[in-house]
Amino acid sequence: MPYALALRRGAICLPWLLLAAAGAAQADPPEVGSRGAVVADPVIPPPAGTPCVVQLYSDEVFNDFSLHDFTYAPPPNCPGPYAKIVLQADFSVTTGRQFDRTANIWIGSVNLYFGTTQEPSAAVAPSWRIERDISDYASLLATASSGKIDLGNVVNDTYTGIIHGSGQILFYPAAANWPAPPRRPDLVLPLSSGTLGGATDIRGDGEFSKTLTLPRNSERIFLDVIAQSQGDDEFWITCVPDDLGEQLQSCGHTAFRETQVRIDGEPAGVAPVYPWLYTGAIDPGVWRPIPGVQTLAFEPWRVDLTPFAAKLNDGQLHTIALSVFNAGERFSMAANLLVYRDAGKAIVGGALTENTLAQNPTPHVSSTVSGPDDNIVASVTVTSDRQHVLSGYVDTSRGRVTTTITQRVEFENAQAFVVSEPLYSQKIDQSTRVSTETRIAAGGRTQALNDERVLLLEVAYRYEALNVGAKQVTSAKQRFGRTVQAGTVGFPLRQAELANSIDNAGELLFAADGSLAARTSQRGMQDYAYKDPFGACYHRVLRAEAGAISAVANGGGCPGEENRLPWFDAFDNYASSIFGATIQLLP
Repeated sequence: MPYALALRRGAICLPWLLLAAAGAAQADPPEVGSRGAVVADPVIPPPAGTPCVVQLYSDEVFNDFSLHDFTYAPPPNCPGPYAKIVLQADFSVTTGRQFDRTANIWIGSVNLYFGTTQEPSAAVAPSWRIERDISDYASLLATASSGKIDLGNVVNDTYTGIIHGSGQILFYPAAANWPAPPRRPDLVLPLSSGTLGGATDIRGDGEFSKTLTLPRNSERIFLDVIAQSQGDDEFWITCVPDDLGEQLQSCGHTAFRETQVRIDGEPAGVAPVYPWLYTGAIDPGVWRPIPGVQTLAFEPWRVDLTPFAAKLNDGQLHTIALSVFNAGERFSMAANLLVYRDAGKAIVGGALTENTLAQNPTPHVSSTVSGPDDNIVASVTVTSDRQHVLSGYVDTSRGRVTTTITQRVEFENAQAFVVSEPLYSQKIDQSTRVSTETRIAAGGRTQALNDERVLLLEVAYRYEALNVGAKQVTSAKQRFGRTVQAGTVGFPLRQAELANSIDNAGELLFAADGSLAARTSQRGMQDYAYKDPFGACYHRVLRAEAGAISAVANGGGCPGEENRLPWFDAFDNYASSIFGATIQLLP
């Protein structure tokens, strides 16, 4: 597998929040000339020792839309606890023509992986590996269950690329030198659409919900959410107000989307919709060999529902619902509920004391359109800025614990259009900034987690008719940044930082009959960097020209210009020692 890459799902460990960071990752520095699917992200550093391996499925062939079932059982003669549990999924696509395809993996109706595939070319058959740290799902994996892979693919005389895949789980037994984490969720509950799991499609103002009863001693609760844009919503970043859609040749509902979580109809949390760009977006050549940020492996957004713990653990039925504000045609959704229980108390009381989260945001739209219908110049901007506080307490066996979440979500999407007979041009500049402060007060002491995330996207598209044929120019810049601070209020907080960005572009020349005549000016770049205050440091920069890696730089800015990501995350351990349990962040 010469072009293998792995999904790195790492973590800052904090007791009350399990943050799942996902991204594709390269096991070894790629060589200059590499093609297929190549990323700069790091792999998950393994603990010492030999893992126990459970093979889920081997060389499955995906050439239609049938589901692929498998049976899971825990590793024999390999009891926990485990220092780390890692899902590995290998994919490959034969040469030829094929769309990017959505793929997801489920065990016990719980979603373990959600992403899309790399498109092949006539000369290159890409292959890649996805890795995800699924240690948070240890309670799920303790018992045998059914599973499935959902990867629909059309193979015919036109679309010839056949997808193959294998999957396994690696269990690393804990030992004195590589201990198990202090604590993981005690219960993982799926919010899926079927008995074997499965993504749920929602349309327009529809919702995805599940009614369930939680244990009476639930004390911390989180929801992992993925909302994948599909169909006409795939390019929601290009959308405009409904009354401008026809004139500007674009989709409606504006370019603002937001995932919303409700408990029994009450607003309980929000999750930005990530502007993923799949490998068939606009020009497939732009994403060869470097795909967009998180394209091959989506990162779930973890919503902290702990302020609602007392409401959810009252022994009654409760409905947890998800929807996408401003959704147009379709979003495909998956969600998992992660529950921590108080082992020292059968019933945990408490209350939700504050909730200022509004039912819906109030986006603001401004636009200007000038010129005749055959030569339109326009600008459209949509913004949203909402802030809220969620607070609640639980009376645990260790005393009262109060969790207060203060969050601000800022969004802006600015577009510029030129629509004329020979030219269609659209430029997009989008930013989402999420600032979340979580404070936990217990025993006269308050701990804090400050989580700052920024999602940036710039896309420029230009299609121009020439004297003979036409020319299309595409460029895309994408960045995911995250800064996390953890510690005790009143003392300096420790900080970890991650930045993952791409800068890709390409041009297409079309003949007079509309067929592709040439692909030119194809280039790509990815820059992935992570550091924490305990010596972990990783930095890799990839550059590509004409569909192949042209340069690789490692360790820039790290001590000795060397990447260092030990399997034992000292930042994780620091946060765990402060909060008394575990939570994960990065890299």
